[in-house]
Amino acid sequence: MSTTVTVTDATPPQLSHRLTAARLPRWAPAGIAGGSIVLGCAVGAVADLKSHLQWGLISALLFLVASYAVSASVEGRRQAKDRFATSLVWVAFICAVVPLVSLTFYTVQQGIGAITPEFLSHSMKGVVATLSPDGGIYHAIIGTVEQVLLATLIAAPIGLLTAVYLVEYGRGRLAKAVTFFVDVMTGIPSVVAGLFILSLWNILLGFEYSGFSGSLALAILMMPVVVRSTEEMLKLVPNELREASYALGVPRWKTILRIVLPTAIGGITTGVMLAVARITGETAPVMMLVFGADFINSDPFNGPQQSLPLYIWQQYSQVNNEFGYSRAWGAALVLIAFVMGLNLIARGIARWRSPKGGR
Repeated sequence: MSTTVTVTDATPPQLSHRLTAARLPRWAPAGIAGGSIVLGCAVGAVADLKSHLQWGLISALLFLVASYAVSASVEGRRQAKDRFATSLVWVAFICAVVPLVSLTFYTVQQGIGAITPEFLSHSMKGVVATLSPDGGIYHAIIGTVEQVLLATLIAAPIGLLTAVYLVEYGRGRLAKAVTFFVDVMTGIPSVVAGLFILSLWNILLGFEYSGFSGSLALAILMMPVVVRSTEEMLKLVPNELREASYALGVPRWKTILRIVLPTAIGGITTGVMLAVARITGETAPVMMLVFGADFINSDPFNGPQQSLPLYIWQQYSQVNNEFGYSRAWGAALVLIAFVMGLNLIARGIARWRSPKGGR
Protein backbone atom coordinates (compact mmCIF):
# COMPACT_ATOMS: atom_id res chain seq x y z
CA MET A 1 0.00 0.00 0.00
CA SER A 2 1.51 3.30 -1.06
CA THR A 3 0.76 6.70 0.27
CA THR A 4 1.08 9.79 -1.82
CA VAL A 5 1.91 13.02 -0.02
CA THR A 6 1.22 16.24 -1.80
CA VAL A 7 3.30 19.21 -0.70
CA THR A 8 1.76 22.56 -1.36
CA ASP A 9 3.50 25.89 -1.21
CA ALA A 10 2.10 27.55 1.87
CA THR A 11 4.15 30.71 1.47
CA PRO A 12 1.86 33.73 1.48
CA PRO A 13 1.95 35.83 -1.69
CA GLN A 14 3.20 38.87 0.25
CA LEU A 15 6.16 36.95 1.74
CA SER A 16 6.96 35.33 -1.60
CA HIS A 17 7.04 38.78 -3.18
CA ARG A 18 9.44 40.00 -0.48
CA LEU A 19 11.79 37.04 -0.94
CA THR A 20 11.94 37.55 -4.68
CA ALA A 21 12.18 41.33 -4.57
CA ALA A 22 14.60 43.08 -6.90
CA ARG A 23 18.19 43.48 -5.75
CA LEU A 24 20.87 45.87 -6.85
CA PRO A 25 23.79 44.31 -8.77
CA ARG A 26 27.07 43.78 -6.98
CA TRP A 27 28.74 46.61 -8.84
CA ALA A 28 26.09 49.10 -7.73
CA PRO A 29 27.92 50.40 -4.59
CA ALA A 30 31.10 50.96 -6.59
CA GLY A 31 29.15 52.66 -9.36
CA ILE A 32 27.32 54.90 -6.90
CA ALA A 33 30.63 55.75 -5.23
CA GLY A 34 32.25 56.65 -8.55
CA GLY A 35 29.31 58.79 -9.58
CA SER A 36 29.28 60.52 -6.20
CA ILE A 37 32.98 61.34 -6.49
CA VAL A 38 32.55 62.79 -9.97
CA LEU A 39 29.52 64.82 -8.92
CA GLY A 40 31.21 65.97 -5.70
CA CYS A 41 34.28 67.15 -7.61
CA ALA A 42 32.04 68.95 -10.10
CA VAL A 43 30.16 70.70 -7.28
CA GLY A 44 33.45 71.69 -5.66
CA ALA A 45 34.81 73.04 -8.92
CA VAL A 46 31.65 75.01 -9.75
CA ALA A 47 31.48 76.42 -6.21
CA ASP A 48 35.19 77.32 -6.45
CA LEU A 49 36.08 75.44 -3.26
CA LYS A 50 39.84 75.59 -2.75
CA SER A 51 40.21 72.66 -0.36
CA HIS A 52 40.07 69.13 -1.73
CA LEU A 53 38.90 68.07 1.72
CA GLN A 54 35.64 69.90 1.05
CA TRP A 55 35.31 68.08 -2.26
CA GLY A 56 35.74 64.78 -0.45
CA LEU A 57 33.14 65.61 2.21
CA ILE A 58 30.62 66.60 -0.46
CA SER A 59 31.31 63.34 -2.32
CA ALA A 60 30.86 61.31 0.87
CA LEU A 61 27.54 63.03 1.63
CA LEU A 62 26.31 62.45 -1.91
CA PHE A 63 27.36 58.79 -1.67
CA LEU A 64 25.32 58.26 1.50
CA VAL A 65 22.24 59.99 0.09
CA ALA A 66 22.47 58.23 -3.28
CA SER A 67 23.00 54.81 -1.70
CA TYR A 68 19.86 55.14 0.38
CA ALA A 69 17.76 56.65 -2.42
CA VAL A 70 18.72 54.09 -5.08
CA SER A 71 18.33 51.15 -2.70
CA ALA A 72 14.98 52.40 -1.42
CA SER A 73 13.60 52.77 -4.94
CA VAL A 74 14.73 49.28 -6.01
CA GLU A 75 14.95 47.12 -2.87
CA GLY A 76 12.68 48.83 -0.38
CA ARG A 77 13.28 50.92 2.71
CA ARG A 78 14.34 48.04 4.94
CA GLN A 79 17.21 47.01 2.68
CA ALA A 80 18.00 50.67 2.04
CA LYS A 81 18.61 51.22 5.76
CA ASP A 82 21.03 48.30 5.78
CA ARG A 83 22.90 49.67 2.77
CA PHE A 84 22.98 53.13 4.34
CA ALA A 85 24.59 51.71 7.49
CA THR A 86 27.14 49.81 5.41
CA SER A 87 27.91 52.93 3.39
CA LEU A 88 28.32 54.95 6.58
CA VAL A 89 30.86 52.42 7.88
CA TRP A 90 32.81 52.62 4.62
CA VAL A 91 32.83 56.41 4.73
CA ALA A 92 34.07 56.36 8.33
CA PHE A 93 36.79 53.87 7.37
CA ILE A 94 37.96 56.04 4.48
CA CYS A 95 37.91 59.16 6.68
CA ALA A 96 40.22 57.34 9.10
CA VAL A 97 42.57 55.89 6.48
CA VAL A 98 42.99 58.92 4.19
CA PRO A 99 44.72 61.15 6.80
CA LEU A 100 47.02 58.29 7.80
CA VAL A 101 47.98 57.51 4.20
CA SER A 102 48.38 61.21 3.41
CA LEU A 103 50.59 61.78 6.44
CA THR A 104 52.78 58.80 5.61
CA PHE A 105 53.05 59.74 1.94
CA TYR A 106 53.89 63.38 2.70
CA THR A 107 56.47 62.41 5.31
CA VAL A 108 58.15 60.01 2.88
CA GLN A 109 58.05 62.64 0.14
CA GLN A 110 59.62 65.31 2.33
CA GLY A 111 62.08 63.16 4.27
CA ILE A 112 63.39 60.58 1.82
CA GLY A 113 65.87 63.04 0.36
CA ALA A 114 67.59 63.49 3.73
CA ILE A 115 68.08 59.78 4.40
CA THR A 116 71.72 59.06 3.61
CA PRO A 117 74.37 56.91 5.30
CA GLU A 118 76.00 60.07 6.67
CA PHE A 119 72.67 61.30 8.04
CA LEU A 120 72.13 58.04 9.92
CA SER A 121 75.69 57.72 11.22
CA HIS A 122 76.64 61.26 12.32
CA SER A 123 75.60 63.62 15.09
CA MET A 124 75.17 67.40 15.10
CA LYS A 125 78.37 68.09 17.00
CA GLY A 126 80.25 71.00 15.48
CA VAL A 127 77.57 71.61 12.81
CA VAL A 128 75.95 75.01 12.39
CA ALA A 129 72.39 73.91 11.68
CA THR A 130 71.36 77.03 9.78
CA LEU A 131 74.41 77.21 7.51
CA SER A 132 75.35 73.63 6.70
CA PRO A 133 73.43 70.62 5.36
CA ASP A 134 75.78 68.31 7.26
CA GLY A 135 74.96 66.55 10.49
CA GLY A 136 72.71 63.65 11.29
CA ILE A 137 70.54 61.85 13.82
CA TYR A 138 72.76 59.06 15.10
CA HIS A 139 72.87 60.59 18.60
CA ALA A 140 69.08 61.03 18.57
CA ILE A 141 68.49 57.41 17.52
CA ILE A 142 70.69 56.15 20.35
CA GLY A 143 68.88 58.35 22.85
CA THR A 144 65.41 57.33 21.69
CA VAL A 145 66.21 53.61 21.74
CA GLU A 146 67.76 53.74 25.20
CA GLN A 147 65.06 55.93 26.74
CA VAL A 148 62.19 53.88 25.31
CA LEU A 149 63.89 50.62 26.28
CA LEU A 150 64.40 51.77 29.87
CA ALA A 151 60.81 53.01 30.10
CA THR A 152 59.55 49.66 28.76
CA LEU A 153 61.67 47.69 31.23
CA ILE A 154 60.15 49.75 34.05
CA ALA A 155 56.52 50.02 32.93
CA ALA A 156 55.86 46.64 31.27
CA PRO A 157 56.47 44.40 34.32
CA ILE A 158 54.64 46.76 36.69
CA GLY A 159 51.71 47.11 34.30
CA LEU A 160 51.56 43.36 33.67
CA LEU A 161 51.58 42.47 37.37
CA THR A 162 48.97 45.14 38.10
CA ALA A 163 46.68 43.74 35.42
CA VAL A 164 47.16 40.19 36.73
CA TYR A 165 46.21 41.39 40.20
CA LEU A 166 43.08 43.18 39.00
CA VAL A 167 41.85 40.22 36.94
CA GLU A 168 42.93 37.22 39.00
CA TYR A 169 43.08 38.48 42.59
CA GLY A 170 41.54 41.94 42.79
CA ARG A 171 38.46 42.17 44.98
CA GLY A 172 37.08 44.88 47.22
CA ARG A 173 38.11 48.48 47.77
CA LEU A 174 41.78 48.11 46.93
CA ALA A 175 41.05 46.80 43.44
CA LYS A 176 38.53 49.58 42.86
CA ALA A 177 41.05 52.18 44.02
CA VAL A 178 43.74 50.77 41.71
CA THR A 179 41.31 50.76 38.78
CA PHE A 180 40.32 54.34 39.51
CA PHE A 181 43.90 55.60 39.63
CA VAL A 182 44.80 53.70 36.46
CA ASP A 183 41.92 55.45 34.69
CA VAL A 184 43.11 58.80 36.03
CA MET A 185 46.69 58.13 34.91
CA THR A 186 45.47 57.31 31.40
CA GLY A 187 44.44 60.93 30.91
CA ILE A 188 47.49 62.58 32.48
CA PRO A 189 49.19 65.01 30.05
CA SER A 190 52.81 64.22 29.31
CA VAL A 191 53.97 67.58 30.64
CA VAL A 192 52.47 66.75 34.05
CA ALA A 193 54.43 63.49 34.19
CA GLY A 194 57.54 65.43 33.26
CA LEU A 195 56.93 68.02 35.99
CA PHE A 196 56.41 65.27 38.57
CA ILE A 197 59.71 63.55 37.78
CA LEU A 198 61.47 66.93 37.57
CA SER A 199 60.23 67.89 41.04
CA LEU A 200 60.84 64.50 42.66
CA TRP A 201 63.88 63.07 40.90
CA ASN A 202 65.86 66.11 39.82
CA ILE A 203 65.00 68.84 42.33
CA LEU A 204 64.12 66.94 45.51
CA LEU A 205 66.57 64.04 45.17
CA GLY A 206 69.21 66.05 43.30
CA PHE A 207 69.82 63.85 40.27
CA GLU A 208 71.07 65.49 37.07
CA TYR A 209 69.44 65.66 33.67
CA SER A 210 69.77 62.30 31.94
CA GLY A 211 68.05 59.87 29.65
CA PHE A 212 66.97 57.84 32.66
CA SER A 213 65.07 60.83 34.06
CA GLY A 214 63.11 61.02 30.83
CA SER A 215 62.53 57.27 30.93
CA LEU A 216 60.87 57.60 34.33
CA ALA A 217 58.37 60.11 32.97
CA LEU A 218 57.78 57.97 29.87
CA ALA A 219 57.19 54.94 32.10
CA ILE A 220 54.47 56.84 33.97
CA LEU A 221 52.73 57.54 30.65
CA MET A 222 53.18 53.95 29.49
CA MET A 223 51.97 52.11 32.59
CA PRO A 224 48.19 52.76 32.38
CA VAL A 225 48.12 51.74 28.71
CA VAL A 226 49.86 48.46 29.54
CA VAL A 227 47.53 47.82 32.49
CA ARG A 228 44.35 48.45 30.53
CA SER A 229 45.34 46.47 27.43
CA THR A 230 46.68 43.53 29.46
CA GLU A 231 43.61 43.52 31.67
CA GLU A 232 41.29 43.24 28.68
CA MET A 233 43.37 40.44 27.17
CA LEU A 234 43.35 38.46 30.42
CA LYS A 235 39.57 38.80 30.66
CA LEU A 236 39.26 37.20 27.22
CA VAL A 237 40.91 33.98 28.44
CA PRO A 238 38.06 31.45 28.97
CA ASN A 239 37.41 30.60 32.61
CA GLU A 240 37.12 26.94 31.59
CA LEU A 241 40.90 26.84 31.12
CA ARG A 242 41.45 28.11 34.65
CA GLU A 243 38.90 25.70 36.11
CA ALA A 244 40.40 22.75 34.27
CA SER A 245 43.82 23.63 35.65
CA TYR A 246 42.47 24.01 39.18
CA ALA A 247 40.69 20.64 38.85
CA LEU A 248 44.06 19.02 38.16
CA GLY A 249 45.45 20.45 41.38
CA VAL A 250 47.58 23.18 39.79
CA PRO A 251 47.98 26.20 42.11
CA ARG A 252 46.69 29.58 41.01
CA TRP A 253 50.09 31.21 40.44
CA LYS A 254 51.22 28.37 38.22
CA THR A 255 47.91 28.43 36.33
CA ILE A 256 48.44 32.11 35.63
CA LEU A 257 52.03 31.56 34.58
CA ARG A 258 51.52 28.43 32.45
CA ILE A 259 47.95 28.78 31.16
CA VAL A 260 46.56 32.32 31.33
CA LEU A 261 49.57 34.37 30.25
CA PRO A 262 50.62 32.13 27.31
CA THR A 263 47.04 32.17 26.05
CA ALA A 264 46.87 35.96 26.13
CA ILE A 265 50.49 36.65 25.14
CA GLY A 266 49.56 37.85 21.66
CA GLY A 267 47.22 40.55 22.90
CA ILE A 268 49.56 41.48 25.75
CA THR A 269 52.47 41.97 23.37
CA THR A 270 50.34 44.09 21.07
CA GLY A 271 49.23 46.22 24.01
CA VAL A 272 52.80 46.75 25.17
CA MET A 273 53.86 47.79 21.68
CA LEU A 274 50.95 50.23 21.48
CA ALA A 275 52.17 51.72 24.73
CA VAL A 276 55.70 51.93 23.31
CA ALA A 277 54.35 53.73 20.24
CA ARG A 278 52.48 56.05 22.59
CA ILE A 279 55.64 57.24 24.33
CA THR A 280 58.09 57.14 21.41
CA GLY A 281 56.88 60.46 20.04
CA GLU A 282 56.68 62.35 23.34
CA THR A 283 58.61 65.62 23.38
CA ALA A 284 57.68 67.53 26.57
CA PRO A 285 59.14 65.10 29.15
CA VAL A 286 62.33 64.73 27.10
CA MET A 287 62.69 68.48 26.78
CA MET A 288 62.30 68.97 30.55
CA LEU A 289 64.33 66.02 31.83
CA VAL A 290 66.77 64.84 29.16
CA PHE A 291 67.58 68.38 28.04
CA GLY A 292 68.91 67.44 24.59
CA ALA A 293 72.45 67.36 23.24
CA ASP A 294 74.17 67.71 19.87
CA PHE A 295 76.75 65.01 20.62
CA ILE A 296 76.65 61.24 21.07
CA ASN A 297 75.94 60.14 24.63
CA SER A 298 75.54 56.38 24.98
CA ASP A 299 75.16 56.51 28.77
CA PRO A 300 71.51 57.23 29.66
CA PHE A 301 72.37 57.62 33.37
CA ASN A 302 74.85 60.50 33.01
CA GLY A 303 74.46 63.82 31.26
CA PRO A 304 72.01 65.23 28.72
CA GLN A 305 70.93 63.07 25.83
CA GLN A 306 69.11 63.64 22.54
CA SER A 307 65.96 61.95 21.22
CA LEU A 308 64.23 61.94 17.85
CA PRO A 309 61.07 63.91 18.85
CA LEU A 310 63.15 66.64 20.50
CA TYR A 311 65.56 66.68 17.53
CA ILE A 312 62.64 67.18 15.13
CA TRP A 313 61.29 70.07 17.19
CA GLN A 314 64.69 71.74 17.51
CA GLN A 315 65.44 71.50 13.80
CA TYR A 316 62.01 72.65 12.64
CA SER A 317 61.70 75.50 15.16
CA GLN A 318 64.59 77.45 13.65
CA VAL A 319 63.29 80.21 11.39
CA ASN A 320 64.29 80.25 7.70
CA ASN A 321 66.39 77.12 7.98
CA GLU A 322 65.91 74.95 4.90
CA PHE A 323 68.62 72.54 6.05
CA GLY A 324 66.89 72.14 9.41
CA TYR A 325 63.54 71.50 7.74
CA SER A 326 65.08 68.73 5.65
CA ARG A 327 66.72 67.15 8.70
CA ALA A 328 63.44 67.39 10.65
CA TRP A 329 61.48 65.56 7.95
CA GLY A 330 64.20 62.93 7.65
CA ALA A 331 64.12 62.35 11.40
CA ALA A 332 60.30 62.14 11.28
CA LEU A 333 60.53 59.46 8.60
CA VAL A 334 63.03 57.49 10.69
CA LEU A 335 60.73 57.80 13.72
CA ILE A 336 57.75 56.45 11.77
CA ALA A 337 59.88 53.59 10.45
CA PHE A 338 61.03 52.87 14.01
CA VAL A 339 57.45 52.61 15.29
CA MET A 340 56.39 50.46 12.32
CA GLY A 341 59.35 48.16 12.91
CA LEU A 342 58.38 47.74 16.56
CA ASN A 343 54.85 46.80 15.55
CA LEU A 344 56.10 44.23 13.04
CA ILE A 345 58.37 42.72 15.68
CA ALA A 346 55.46 42.60 18.12
CA ARG A 347 53.29 40.78 15.61
CA GLY A 348 56.04 38.26 14.97
CA ILE A 349 56.54 37.62 18.69
CA ALA A 350 52.79 37.34 19.25
CA ARG A 351 52.41 34.82 16.44
CA TRP A 352 55.42 32.84 17.64
CA ARG A 353 54.32 32.70 21.28
CA SER A 354 50.63 32.23 20.63
CA PRO A 355 49.25 28.73 21.45
CA LYS A 356 47.90 28.53 17.89
CA GLY A 357 51.09 29.80 16.28
CA GLY A 358 52.51 26.39 15.57
CA ARG A 359 49.61 25.15 13.47
